[in-house]
Amino acid sequence: MENKENLLEKLNTWGGETLAKALDIRFTEIGDETLTATMPVNAKVHQPYGILHGGASCVLAETLGSTLSVLHVDTDKFAPVGTNINSNHLRSIKSGTVTGMARFIRKGNTMHVSEIEIRDEKGTLINHTTMTNAIIPRPE
Repeated sequence: MENKENLLEKLNTWGGETLAKALDIRFTEIGDETLTATMPVNAKVHQPYGILHGGASCVLAETLGSTLSVLHVDTDKFAPVGTNINSNHLRSIKSGTVTGMARFIRKGNTMHVSEIEIRDEKGTLINHTTMTNAIIPRPE
């Protein structure tokens, strides 16, 4: 694996204009089988009651789970594609920054299952998500 700082920079600039970039999601740490990112909580990600929108939490979680899979497959031959996401919104937050960390529950040849925990700046669990990626052959 290439230098982690270079890889983080590549991940943070990958894909042009994406939903993750629109929500200011930023990858911050790569572990052996984990990936961490942050997202600011502000009006851009609020729902009408002025708290973090559950959909924004799902975007952070799916961005982490999908990218974790990308880091662990040969992307010249395979593509991870999301097939299922289950997200539990446990606490609300109005402002600050949330940090999500994805880790594998199962890392097989054809399927990856990840667990993503999203926490506030005090470490309080805000959201718990599991997601499944099918690992499919890339079209030639």
